[in-house]
Formats: sequence, structure tokens, C-alpha cells
Amino acid sequence: MAGGLVALGLSPLMLAQGLYLRRSVPQLPEPEGPRQGELGRGPELRVLIVGDSSAAGVGAEYQEQALSGQLAAALARDFRVSWLLAAQSGLTSKELTHQLQVLTPQVWDVALCVTGVNDATSGCRPKAFLARQKSLVALLRHRFSVKRVVLSGLPPMHRFPSLPQPLRWYLGARAQALDAALERWAGLQPVCDYQPLNFDMEVEDMAADGFHPGPKVYEQWGQAAAEVIKARMA
Repeated sequence: MAGGLVALGLSPLMLAQGLYLRRSVPQLPEPEGPRQGELGRGPELRVLIVGDSSAAGVGAEYQEQALSGQLAAALARDFRVSWLLAAQSGLTSKELTHQLQVLTPQVWDVALCVTGVNDATSGCRPKAFLARQKSLVALLRHRFSVKRVVLSGLPPMHRFPSLPQPLRWYLGARAQALDAALERWAGLQPVCDYQPLNFDMEVEDMAADGFHPGPKVYEQWGQAAAEVIKARMA
């Protein structure tokens, strides 16, 4: 994160805060467990989950506690779910699109996209962020035959306990700007749904780094995303 903050030209105080965070905040690993599988009974539903560290489940110990596991479990109540997780910590929307270009093409019914935090911390502006989203959605549609794309909103970075002020305020404002642009744009796309992250993120529900969700938040997130998908794919 600190490298992106340098590029933003922050005040010496906020830059010092960013560098301190890089040294002091624990670097959590991506959780253990399967990144693909089948679950449930009913109509077939093929789900591709793509994104950054939150999509990868950082903050949970096992994938079944993370976003992919929670989403698959929620959907399996109504569908026979085939799912694949293609996510990596640190990716911006642009980097994610590049990685997906070399992923083996398969047919997926719906994709859940989790991006934006690394775009915000690297200084990406709303116009450029939306251009990246357009490229990502186009790739999902053309390379993976995705019918619906669910775009998760950005988290409330202005409430992240690991971020000191004024850095928390600054990054929170950047994240809110990208999130608002994403919501407006998704509302105009016939194949996209915006899914806000408007559930509680209390300190005790966050991961040990104070930056990523914990299992309780992933459970809420997975269930909320599942409801969006069910409404569209039922």
C-alpha cells in the first residue's frame, strides 16, 4: 500500500503513516482450502469469483470461512453450484484483467468481482477506474461467456481501524468516490449488478490486521451476494 501512497503525493504526515503501516501491520496470508468445487442440488449454476485479497479470503483461516466458501454455501441451498476462485492479494482492476486473460476459458453463468481498494490506494481516479471496470466486464463476457456480473462495492475505508487519521479520512474519501462511480455505472449496464458493502464492520469483526474482513463479515458478504445472484438467476 505504501508504494501507491508515495505516488499520490501525500503530505509528509500521511506518507509517514503509510510507511509505518507497511512495517507494523501484519501481512496476512491467503487462506488454505480449495479454490474450486461443486456443492448443493438443484439447477446448475456456474460461478466465477475474481478479485483482490478480499476475494481471495485474506482475514479468514480457511476458504470455507471466506467469501468464496460463504457464497457457495449460500447458493447451494437453491442450486447445484460449480465455482472457481481466481483472486490474488494486491491486484488492481487492471492487473486482475491481465491475469484473467491467461486463465483457461470456461463457461460461467455469473461472476462476482471484488476490486477497488488497491485502485484507491494507488491513486486511480473514478474515470480511469470505470475504464478498468469496462475492460474487466468485457473480458468476462467474451472470454468466459458470463451472463451476469455482480460488482461488489468498495468497503468503508474511512472506518478501517488500522488506518490512522488523517490517512483514514483521505483513503476513505478516495474509496467513496470510486464506489459512487461504480454504483452509477453498474446501474446503466444491462448485465451488471452493484452489490454494496453496507453491512456492519465493527473492529471485533475485522481480521487481525484491521484492514481485511473477518469470517463474520465474509458470511454477511457471501449471503448478500448470493441474494443478488438468486434474484437474477432464479
